Amino acid sequence: MNTVIITGGTGMVGRALTRHLLQQGYTVIILTRKVPETTPVPGIRYALWNIQDQSMDVSVLQQADHIIHLAGAGVMDHNWTADYKKEITDSRTESSKLLVDTLRRHPHTIKSVISASAIGWYGPDSEQPGKTLPEGFSEQAEPDTHFLGETCRLWEKSIEPVRELGIRLVKLRLGIVLSPSGGALDGFSKTMRFGIAAILGNGRQVVSWIDIEDLCRMFLFAIEHDEISGTYNAVAPVPVSNKTLTLKLARAMRGRSFIAVHVPSFIIRIMLGRKSIEVLKSATVSCKKIKEAGFIFLNPTIEAALQDLIHKNI
Repeated sequence: MNTVIITGGTGMVGRALTRHLLQQGYTVIILTRKVPETTPVPGIRYALWNIQDQSMDVSVLQQADHIIHLAGAGVMDHNWTADYKKEITDSRTESSKLLVDTLRRHPHTIKSVISASAIGWYGPDSEQPGKTLPEGFSEQAEPDTHFLGETCRLWEKSIEPVRELGIRLVKLRLGIVLSPSGGALDGFSKTMRFGIAAILGNGRQVVSWIDIEDLCRMFLFAIEHDEISGTYNAVAPVPVSNKTLTLKLARAMRGRSFIAVHVPSFIIRIMLGRKSIEVLKSATVSCKKIKEAGFIFLNPTIEAALQDLIHKNI
């Protein structure tokens, strides 16, 4: 039985991934700032770490085989003030630094590190910097020069030194994650409950998404396949427009009893401020590399994903 350390284990992806790993027979150690007094779920343990103090319980490094690194402040959780933008970046780079420095200084049994990144690395489709495949941006594309592109560049750079320690490194650039609990779909579905399908802007912007179950399976795939390393886009094979996603979700949730409404771009900019850039950006991202590595999607289309999520009561 393998043991996996997870950073960011209390977030949406972390919680789903923990459940998935337990179902597959893994033991999970969650790094946290506060260890709970009781652990009601068999197979889960907790260990202390503190990113600000750059300290952690080093004993877990000799009790685990793999690290899944998800830690990072939520990109859409708050307004992008200067302070919060710094927190978004620092929470990722400083947590990576803590892992790298601790692995460098202490004995460990870690075979691989699977680190999250994001498709915020890529710029908008209209500019197409480094867009080399008909399917969309490949992993070789240069990072966007705006905030999220630079954040992703620093994020990936910060975890890269684990390679120098002889540890296999896989970086998954996560697309928009569709989950029955929280995340992007929660925002889409809120207005649906009132019978309103809110299409953002002109609705033509491409959403490169991934179902939470396929994402969890991809992390496990990265753990269990020693032959893969480097960067992979974690997106489904068939991206869709914002309008298509919204209308298909509306039909899945409410049949025909809804009204489609376009929310003008200027209102979105007023409501979301700088975050609106990402909401209105069109980014077509390719999953060709991970498919060629042998990964098979359970929910490759938005129809399959939404049907699965409806059964899970989104």
